[in-house]
Amino acid sequence: MATTMERETLPRTGRPSPATPEPEAPAKPANGGRRRTVFLIMGVILLALIGIGVRRWIFGLSHVSTDNAQVDGHIIPILPKVGGFVTDVRVDDNRAVKVGDVLVVLDDRDYKVRLDQAEADLGVALAAVSNRARVGQAEAQIEQAQAMAQKAHADLERLKPLAAQDIVPKQQLDATEAAARGADAALAAAQAALVGADARVAAARAVRDQAALNLSYTRITAPSTGVVSKKNVEIGQLVQAGQPLTTVVPLDDIWVTANLKETETADVAPGDPVDFTVDAYGGLHFCGKVESISPATGAKFSLLPPDNATGNFTKVVQRLPVRIRLCGPQDPKHQLRPGMSVVVTIKTK
Repeated sequence: MATTMERETLPRTGRPSPATPEPEAPAKPANGGRRRTVFLIMGVILLALIGIGVRRWIFGLSHVSTDNAQVDGHIIPILPKVGGFVTDVRVDDNRAVKVGDVLVVLDDRDYKVRLDQAEADLGVALAAVSNRARVGQAEAQIEQAQAMAQKAHADLERLKPLAAQDIVPKQQLDATEAAARGADAALAAAQAALVGADARVAAARAVRDQAALNLSYTRITAPSTGVVSKKNVEIGQLVQAGQPLTTVVPLDDIWVTANLKETETADVAPGDPVDFTVDAYGGLHFCGKVESISPATGAKFSLLPPDNATGNFTKVVQRLPVRIRLCGPQDPKHQLRPGMSVVVTIKTK
């Protein structure tokens, strides 16, 4: 019976009846939470942008920055002062040299011959002057001419009052004046003869010195300590005076040229501290100070400066070159070389 009753209580499908479903929990407001998060992030970003803008504005009140700047330095050309064939080249590109180092040697045989000839001519001139007989004779001639000139002038002074009183004829006075002028001329000639010998010696000595100087020019030396670059000379080459052979760049005398807009230079003055970075060395900072400001804009030094008096005029903000000197010597590990790009920041106040 129990089994039959259990069967009767089961549904006809043969499956147990489903349990009563529990009530569902209310859905969370997902969209509202997302909005709050987005607004929060946007607010933080906006505050950050405002802070950055205020910081830059405050920074701009006392600083001037530009990326129109580069490292500058001396580029010293090496030019021969005399011509000749090159017999030796002792340098190569990118090699460090010191002041006085021999860079190029020219064939000096012709210049040695000229020096020997000049030495011989000087010896002849000195021998002529050192000849005691000739010197004594010239001095005696000067003394004789001086005596004759003194006598002629004395006679002239005695005759002048007599001629004024018509005691002596005017013809005799004229003859005495002519004799005095002749005595002066003879004295001048004797003195010139003695001085001429000294002048010949001086001229011969000058020729000898010039020949010795030209001989020294056959050894071309470095005028400054630096690095050799742009070598354009080889052994056996015939070079002329003034022909470029190579250049020397002294890396111990380097500065930075910043081309500031004319509207940015009102508060810039020599002595202002400078902080700058070089593209070649990433974020490494260098120290400097304003040394000087150009007296004219860069456009005025161009090959064809602008002429604003023409009919077609367009106003363009000009730039003034500002020279910046490094605070100290170069860092051997981070050497600055002419032409490197620089970003400059000048503290004006």
